[in-house]
Amino acid sequence: MAEAERITSTPESGPGSEGGQPVEQEDRAGETAEGQTVRGGRRIRALLLVAAVVYALDLSSKLLAVAKLEHHAPIEVIGTLLQFNVIRNRGAAFSMGEALTIFLTIIAATVIVVIARIARKLYSLPWAIALGLLLGGAFGNLTDRIFRSPGIFEGAVVDFIAPAHFAVFNLADSAIVCGGILIVFLSFRGLDPDGTVHKD
Repeated sequence: MAEAERITSTPESGPGSEGGQPVEQEDRAGETAEGQTVRGGRRIRALLLVAAVVYALDLSSKLLAVAKLEHHAPIEVIGTLLQFNVIRNRGAAFSMGEALTIFLTIIAATVIVVIARIARKLYSLPWAIALGLLLGGAFGNLTDRIFRSPGIFEGAVVDFIAPAHFAVFNLADSAIVCGGILIVFLSFRGLDPDGTVHKD
């Protein structure tokens, strides 16, 4: 009888298992989950680092532009092809939609919330960089809309990079455009924010 019990015993009920699952498989699953958590934390830190650098550069450049360039003649960087010339823009990036200041402020805040939600399942470094560019740029222009005149949520964004035959913009606008282009590229390649690759 003891021999029959030994033969018919299964891994689920044997000494090498806990709760119907082999201990070795549980350990591997635990290690995998822990590894994903660590990797996700690194990607989030990368996102926040990129966003912080973009925000700091945008804010400092705007403060410098207002202090040194506003109410002065444009400074020629590359002749008339590229100048520094401060304007106050109540519209979107590249001076578009100037009658939609409050609406654009809401959009910027919504973008920040969406990025925060995506970041919870972020395991891709390229996506972290792209979202960091968007987040830093959105925070940069949102700061202007909240704190600059003529009032809260109606503030004018400081633009100062003025190429010839093109709209005046700032570093936040550039970061947003670069982040958007990178996201389109990653999506075209089939790379998702969680690090998986899909093919249509």
